[in-house]
Amino acid sequence: MKRLFGGGGHDTHETFPVQKTDEEWGKMLTPAQFQVLRKHGTERAGTSPLNAEKRAGTFVCAGCDRALFDAATKFESGTGWPSFWQPLEGSVATTEDRSFFMTRVEVHCSGCGGHLGHVFPDGPRPTGQRYCMNGVSLAFKPE
Repeated sequence: MKRLFGGGGHDTHETFPVQKTDEEWGKMLTPAQFQVLRKHGTERAGTSPLNAEKRAGTFVCAGCDRALFDAATKFESGTGWPSFWQPLEGSVATTEDRSFFMTRVEVHCSGCGGHLGHVFPDGPRPTGQRYCMNGVSLAFKPE
Protein backbone atom coordinates (compact mmCIF):
# COMPACT_ATOMS: atom_id res chain seq x y z
CA MET A 1 0.00 0.00 0.00
CA LYS A 2 1.29 3.40 -0.96
CA ARG A 3 0.68 6.63 0.95
CA LEU A 4 -0.24 9.17 -1.67
CA PHE A 5 -1.20 12.08 0.48
CA GLY A 6 0.33 13.54 3.57
CA GLY A 7 -1.91 15.19 6.07
CA GLY A 8 -5.57 14.96 5.30
CA GLY A 9 -7.76 15.86 2.42
CA HIS A 10 -7.28 15.75 -1.29
CA ASP A 11 -4.94 18.75 -1.47
CA THR A 12 -2.12 17.13 -3.36
CA HIS A 13 -0.16 17.43 -6.56
CA GLU A 14 -0.36 13.68 -7.12
CA THR A 15 -1.68 12.72 -10.52
CA PHE A 16 -3.52 9.51 -11.28
CA PRO A 17 -3.67 7.41 -14.44
CA VAL A 18 -7.40 8.22 -14.76
CA GLN A 19 -8.11 11.96 -14.83
CA LYS A 20 -11.56 13.53 -15.34
CA THR A 21 -13.26 16.81 -14.53
CA ASP A 22 -16.06 16.91 -11.96
CA GLU A 23 -18.47 17.35 -14.87
CA GLU A 24 -17.15 14.19 -16.57
CA TRP A 25 -17.31 12.22 -13.29
CA GLY A 26 -20.85 13.51 -12.73
CA LYS A 27 -21.99 12.18 -16.10
CA MET A 28 -20.60 8.69 -15.59
CA LEU A 29 -21.29 8.11 -11.87
CA THR A 30 -24.58 7.94 -10.02
CA PRO A 31 -25.14 10.81 -7.56
CA ALA A 32 -24.31 8.46 -4.65
CA GLN A 33 -21.11 7.25 -6.33
CA PHE A 34 -20.05 10.83 -7.09
CA GLN A 35 -20.67 11.89 -3.47
CA VAL A 36 -18.52 9.06 -2.09
CA LEU A 37 -15.79 8.69 -4.71
CA ARG A 38 -15.23 12.36 -5.56
CA LYS A 39 -16.51 14.24 -2.47
CA HIS A 40 -15.35 11.85 0.29
CA GLY A 41 -18.87 10.97 1.39
CA THR A 42 -20.00 7.86 3.25
CA GLU A 43 -22.97 5.69 2.39
CA ARG A 44 -25.35 4.60 5.13
CA ALA A 45 -24.34 1.34 6.81
CA GLY A 46 -26.23 -1.72 5.62
CA THR A 47 -27.36 -0.21 2.31
CA SER A 48 -24.92 -1.88 -0.11
CA PRO A 49 -25.88 -5.18 -1.74
CA LEU A 50 -22.12 -5.84 -2.03
CA ASN A 51 -21.98 -6.35 1.73
CA ALA A 52 -23.74 -9.71 1.17
CA GLU A 53 -21.68 -10.69 -1.91
CA LYS A 54 -20.10 -14.12 -1.31
CA ARG A 55 -19.06 -15.31 -4.79
CA ALA A 56 -15.48 -15.70 -6.00
CA GLY A 57 -14.32 -12.75 -8.04
CA THR A 58 -12.84 -9.27 -7.83
CA PHE A 59 -14.10 -6.01 -6.36
CA VAL A 60 -13.14 -3.09 -8.62
CA CYS A 61 -13.33 0.69 -8.39
CA ALA A 62 -16.73 1.94 -9.59
CA GLY A 63 -14.97 5.00 -11.01
CA CYS A 64 -12.16 3.54 -13.08
CA ASP A 65 -12.59 -0.26 -13.00
CA ARG A 66 -9.21 -0.84 -11.29
CA ALA A 67 -9.07 -4.22 -9.51
CA LEU A 68 -8.95 -3.48 -5.75
CA PHE A 69 -9.79 -6.56 -3.66
CA ASP A 70 -9.93 -10.30 -4.26
CA ALA A 71 -13.22 -11.66 -2.93
CA ALA A 72 -11.23 -14.25 -0.95
CA THR A 73 -10.07 -11.42 1.37
CA LYS A 74 -13.63 -10.25 2.17
CA PHE A 75 -15.03 -10.95 5.62
CA GLU A 76 -18.13 -10.13 7.66
CA SER A 77 -17.11 -7.31 9.99
CA GLY A 78 -20.57 -6.61 11.38
CA THR A 79 -20.20 -2.92 10.48
CA GLY A 80 -22.69 -2.83 7.59
CA TRP A 81 -20.02 -2.08 4.97
CA PRO A 82 -18.04 -4.50 2.76
CA SER A 83 -14.80 -5.26 4.61
CA PHE A 84 -11.55 -6.83 3.43
CA TRP A 85 -8.35 -7.82 5.22
CA GLN A 86 -6.03 -6.95 2.31
CA PRO A 87 -6.15 -5.02 -0.99
CA LEU A 88 -4.54 -6.22 -4.19
CA GLU A 89 -0.94 -5.04 -4.49
CA GLY A 90 -0.65 -1.47 -5.77
CA SER A 91 -4.42 -0.98 -5.96
CA VAL A 92 -4.95 1.50 -3.13
CA ALA A 93 -3.24 4.41 -1.44
CA THR A 94 -3.89 6.06 1.91
CA THR A 95 -3.93 9.45 3.58
CA GLU A 96 -4.60 10.78 7.05
CA ASP A 97 -8.22 11.86 7.50
CA ARG A 98 -8.65 14.32 10.37
CA SER A 99 -12.34 15.05 9.89
CA PHE A 100 -14.97 14.46 12.59
CA PHE A 101 -12.52 15.33 15.42
CA MET A 102 -10.51 12.12 15.01
CA THR A 103 -7.65 10.77 12.94
CA ARG A 104 -8.37 7.87 10.59
CA VAL A 105 -6.59 6.36 7.60
CA GLU A 106 -8.52 7.09 4.41
CA VAL A 107 -8.26 4.65 1.49
CA HIS A 108 -8.19 5.85 -2.13
CA CYS A 109 -8.11 4.07 -5.48
CA SER A 110 -4.61 4.36 -6.92
CA GLY A 111 -6.09 4.50 -10.42
CA CYS A 112 -8.36 7.55 -10.11
CA GLY A 113 -7.84 8.82 -6.55
CA GLY A 114 -11.47 8.08 -5.67
CA HIS A 115 -12.38 7.81 -1.98
CA LEU A 116 -13.18 4.20 -1.08
CA GLY A 117 -13.41 4.17 2.72
CA HIS A 118 -11.06 3.76 5.68
CA VAL A 119 -8.69 1.12 7.06
CA PHE A 120 -8.61 0.17 10.74
CA PRO A 121 -6.21 -2.07 12.74
CA ASP A 122 -8.97 -4.36 14.08
CA GLY A 123 -9.33 -6.90 11.27
CA PRO A 124 -8.73 -10.65 11.18
CA ARG A 125 -5.54 -12.56 10.55
CA PRO A 126 -3.30 -12.67 8.67
CA THR A 127 -3.03 -8.85 8.35
CA GLY A 128 -5.07 -7.58 11.30
CA GLN A 129 -6.45 -4.87 8.99
CA ARG A 130 -10.09 -4.02 8.23
CA TYR A 131 -10.50 -2.17 4.95
CA CYS A 132 -14.02 -0.83 5.52
CA MET A 133 -15.21 0.20 2.06
CA ASN A 134 -18.26 2.05 0.80
CA GLY A 135 -20.09 -0.44 -1.39
CA VAL A 136 -21.19 2.32 -3.75
CA SER A 137 -17.52 2.99 -4.55
CA LEU A 138 -17.08 -0.62 -5.69
CA ALA A 139 -18.36 -2.90 -8.43
CA PHE A 140 -18.11 -6.71 -8.37
CA LYS A 141 -16.85 -8.90 -11.19
CA PRO A 142 -17.61 -12.57 -10.57
CA GLU A 143 -14.96 -15.13 -11.45
